[in-house]
Amino acid sequence: MKMYAIYSILTHRSFLIFLFLINLIGTIYGFFWYGNQLAQTPTHFLIFVPDSPTASLFFTIFLAFYIFGKHIPYVEALAMVTLFKYGVWAVVMNLLMLIVEGTLSPAGYMLIASHGAMAIQGLLYAPCYRFKLKHLIVAGIWTLHNDFIDYIFDMMPQYRSLNLYMNQIGYFTFWLSIASIALAYYLCVMNKAKIRY
Repeated sequence: MKMYAIYSILTHRSFLIFLFLINLIGTIYGFFWYGNQLAQTPTHFLIFVPDSPTASLFFTIFLAFYIFGKHIPYVEALAMVTLFKYGVWAVVMNLLMLIVEGTLSPAGYMLIASHGAMAIQGLLYAPCYRFKLKHLIVAGIWTLHNDFIDYIFDMMPQYRSLNLYMNQIGYFTFWLSIASIALAYYLCVMNKAKIRY
């Protein structure tokens, strides 16, 4: 009964609209947050730089369609994979900043909270997604290609005090991508018998 009550809240139209607005505002703020880095980024790499706001944009688009009972499987697959990946990634990077520097700015704690929420909401809405293996394959290619752009062409998000650990971070990020794709496969492709809401 408790789970049903939670699900009924998550799929209530008013809550979905509220969540859409929150994600829209967060997405816009995220692109502004990347402003300085985007200004220095070659044009052909621009789409690959703002990782977290692009992930939240995918989820915002999903919500906009879901409110009206529509599904866009490719966007849903991208939202599921990237929300979890970049949500977890940002939490880990900011915790590393805290360990390396011994302190973290209020913005850092805000990023931990907001990106943690990204990862959680991506998982909470897994039963709503309607993507199949072919959609997940495209999302997986996008995600792994983004990793290569970030860590081979140095387009990763800038955390200056962590620059000495870029090889280790790149390795962690690659396997986080694999884990995110595998989780999306388990929850939304393999586990087709789960309760839909």
